[in-house]
Amino acid sequence: MTTMRELRQAAGLSQEKLAELAGTSQPQINKLETGQRKMTVDWAVKLAQPLGVEPAVLLGLDLPAVPAAARPARPAMPPLLRTPPVGVQQAQAAASMPVRAAARGGVDQEMFLEDGPIDWIARPDYLKNARDPYAMYVVGESMMPRFRPAQLLHVNPHKPPAPGAGVVVVKRNKAVLVKEFVRRGPDAVVLREYRPADREFAVPLEDLDTLHTVVGLQEP
Repeated sequence: MTTMRELRQAAGLSQEKLAELAGTSQPQINKLETGQRKMTVDWAVKLAQPLGVEPAVLLGLDLPAVPAAARPARPAMPPLLRTPPVGVQQAQAAASMPVRAAARGGVDQEMFLEDGPIDWIARPDYLKNARDPYAMYVVGESMMPRFRPAQLLHVNPHKPPAPGAGVVVVKRNKAVLVKEFVRRGPDAVVLREYRPADREFAVPLEDLDTLHTVVGLQEP
């Protein structure tokens, strides 16, 4: 079976260039090539065009490999087919939003953000005019029954949180928490979690990178 690395090399693309054409990052391309990330239908559709193959090839459904000398020459793809026009890219960005790496509940079981998105989904109507919205999977049970594992949270990073709002907290070390916002003090942000016990705790402002508001969710 032809590997993704072989297809990329045959297309004369570096990992960085393929990532640029597919709208992702070089670390994600490397993980796909080395098997650290599973090739899904979404990834296959996204990568097929810049690689000049059908999505089925990337999903492992291609025919047995044919010696290179026996393969018919494949015409080069016109530049506009490799990279959509700027207006099309803007329209695609406005209609979708990235899914970031899962957030694990619990102060002692932090989850760290991966580089770049792990997927893309359609942007809901209530976020169509928001700037830089994203989605994030919940992992862990510290916020049950409010947030459950495998739910996909919709996040508006520019909406200030009100008391009682769900929030995605990113620390300076890139650790991530999904909690309930209680209040912001002069030196710390106070958050709440429900399990293993209902409690409030503080995250010092010096450890805080960003505080983003959860505005909706999608069931698995």
